[in-house]
Amino acid sequence: MSNYIVKAKEVTKTFGRRLIFEGISFYHKGNGIFGVSGPNGSGKSTLIKIVAGLLSPSRGKIEHKNQNKDIIPEKLHNHIGFVSPYLVLYEEFSAWENLNYFARIRGIRFEKERVESLLEHFLLFNRKDDLLKTYSSGMKQRMKFIFALMHNPELLILDEPTSNLDVEGKNSVYRIIREEGENNIVIIASNESTDLDLCSDVIHLDKYKN
Repeated sequence: MSNYIVKAKEVTKTFGRRLIFEGISFYHKGNGIFGVSGPNGSGKSTLIKIVAGLLSPSRGKIEHKNQNKDIIPEKLHNHIGFVSPYLVLYEEFSAWENLNYFARIRGIRFEKERVESLLEHFLLFNRKDDLLKTYSSGMKQRMKFIFALMHNPELLILDEPTSNLDVEGKNSVYRIIREEGENNIVIIASNESTDLDLCSDVIHLDKYKN
């Protein structure tokens, strides 16, 4: 189990005069699977973007710690894996080229055995040299999981993780979520009951509005 901590303290977000949510607090340490639920437009993606450091809260704060030391925003990407429908992949690159390129962007070592293992797990190893523009939407979604996991993050953040996946793809994702949740923190934003059934605790965003 990791020593990672992610903590939200009275997090509030507004866009102009529109309140998205207010007063969200939580404390997650070490490991476990946790959910964020709410209807479309309720702010699920907004909240997890704030947790991931991609957006700033209007009030309140998010704290990330590892080994009881604060993680500065510039280093946060080294500790987080992020999966979402709006992440962009390079269609003109192969899967292997995409993964190698993103490792260089992140400034992390490209671990060939780790990447090959993930490609095998998500049933993409035999297509690793094919251009991404030849991939189905479900295959691209599975690729996003490999991006998120290739650097062994302590915090895995998933926005609608099973969108565009068939039953086999969903089962692969659920298996990896359970495995990651044993040693690391996983946060899932979803409306899917089968996604949320994996979670030990769920934040329902409709409880954090006026």
